[in-house]
Amino acid sequence: MRADIERILIDEEIIEKRLDRMAEEIGRDFPQGNLLAIILLKGALVFAADLLRRVPRQLELECLNVSSYHGGLESSGTVKFLDRSFPEVRGRHVLLLDDILDTGRTLHAVAERLRAEGAQAVHTCVLLAKDRPRDQEVAADYTGFVIGDEFVVGYGLDYRGRYRNLPYVGVLTREAIEREPGA
Repeated sequence: MRADIERILIDEEIIEKRLDRMAEEIGRDFPQGNLLAIILLKGALVFAADLLRRVPRQLELECLNVSSYHGGLESSGTVKFLDRSFPEVRGRHVLLLDDILDTGRTLHAVAERLRAEGAQAVHTCVLLAKDRPRDQEVAADYTGFVIGDEFVVGYGLDYRGRYRNLPYVGVLTREAIEREPGA
């Protein structure tokens, strides 16, 4: 897999240090006893698991399966809610965790749905935020790293289901992208 990576953008040690700081911030910012963390699957799973184990307070955990990339290099423009049921959020403080803030469509759509379902407050947390104009006016309350507008994999982020298990964030080679079926 390493041969498919053009360059490592953020290595494992830097990610670990940043997660420590983010967990401290989250632990300070939320009222006790009412925090519900919602992980957007599949991309945020690795990031959220590592981050939430560090948060120095009790919380509840739910997952939502949503999709906007559908296997490609760019957002499709459509956010699909793939679960039949939705977590009970009425009156709760929700920490919504996603892997990357790109177009803003996914974070915006899910946050709006959480508010419509009665969440008391929705706070957003992403591992990565691309430095680019957004299709939706949205900013994350907690951001691990700001990156350029390039396609990245690793640490939960994938290309066609692969590379999620890399312990770092990297940029794929053009060759790796072109040899994938359907690319």
